Amino acid sequence: MHEHAITGDRASILAGRSRHLPERHPIVAWAALAWAAAGAVTVSWPNIKDIALTTHVGVGEGLVGVLLLLGFLLGPLLRGVNRWLGHNGPWFVALPVLLSVWQVASAKTGYWPMPFFPPPQGLLHAYVTDYPRLLESVKASLVLLGLGLAFGATAGFLTGLATGWTRRVSYWTSPLLRFVGPVPTTALIPLVLFLFPSSFSAGIFLVALATWFPVTILTWSGVAGVDKAYYDVARTLGADQRFLLLRVTVPASLPHVFVGLFMGLGHAIAVLVVAEMIGVKAGLGYYIDWARGWTAYGHLYAGLLVMALLFSALTTLLFRVRDRILIWQKGVVQW
Repeated sequence: MHEHAITGDRASILAGRSRHLPERHPIVAWAALAWAAAGAVTVSWPNIKDIALTTHVGVGEGLVGVLLLLGFLLGPLLRGVNRWLGHNGPWFVALPVLLSVWQVASAKTGYWPMPFFPPPQGLLHAYVTDYPRLLESVKASLVLLGLGLAFGATAGFLTGLATGWTRRVSYWTSPLLRFVGPVPTTALIPLVLFLFPSSFSAGIFLVALATWFPVTILTWSGVAGVDKAYYDVARTLGADQRFLLLRVTVPASLPHVFVGLFMGLGHAIAVLVVAEMIGVKAGLGYYIDWARGWTAYGHLYAGLLVMALLFSALTTLLFRVRDRILIWQKGVVQW
């Protein structure tokens, strides 16, 4: 009798646990089927011409389908994975459909003429055969962008802070900002390449200039918009000018500063790519221009994909830093 009671308690506990397990998301099973179908299309449908790595792409698509099937079956035991798969399930269905359309239109039927529209295996071939050059291009772009952003953001923050804090500085900087700031940075490329001793230093200056203007304007706006009551309270408590600047003005203006950094990063990326194509002769922009010149469109699209992923990751990183520093505004701006 006692053993039956224990068995009943265990059964009730297991039943309670099963009731608390999250349900499977049917969209994940459909995604697994879509990836398996995409792999079958890639492997079984013959290409109009011999294209390397076609089987590898098909097998890779099939493996993604297997992983999604495992996620569907084991998802309730892994709550975080189950939640992530359920949220991104529609994308996991859409991606293999788009890949299959791309595959059929280019490699299988030739409706999209090659080499201008290479199939997915054309991009994979570019990564496999040309990854050293791509890695060097990524490194060159990151160095140029990092140095330009560092100089431009620092100069922009200090300029905006001084402009908003001191009328004497504002007297001189305001006309300069209104006159020089709206000029597109890319329009200055011929002049800058002539004035600077090397294309690398010219590229750093152009990226810094593209970052400097939005950071300066938004920092200036943030400093000018600080509530005067903050200063009155701080002065009542005995704060001096240095304390007001560092402990009141700077923290209160940081939301505007980060908006300026986001805008500056976007401008800097655009200027970086143009500068690499025209004069710097290094980086992802130069790689894309080189691929276009040699009609290596598989390499061109591979470079574009790397560029999109890299710059999206940098923007996401900036948002993470913003959310960490401005914890009270976390989630206000989404990316």
